Amino acid sequence: MKTITLNVNGMSCQHCVNSIEGALKQIGAGGNVNLSNASVEVQFDETKLPESKIKETIEDQGYDVV
Repeated sequence: MKTITLNVNGMSCQHCVNSIEGALKQIGAGGNVNLSNASVEVQFDETKLPESKIKETIEDQGYDVV
């Protein structure tokens, strides 16, 4: 398992947390959103899921990965 931390713009509430964490779960990754740091810590199996797919999934929810 690999863990990465991504900076994400546009998050402001519990709905944002639920949206991102739910979307990551659907693709087989675990996510922990930190609103105060504007970041998401993601745990995933890099042999099954590319990092680019994780970023794309968060962006598809309407947030900007920076």
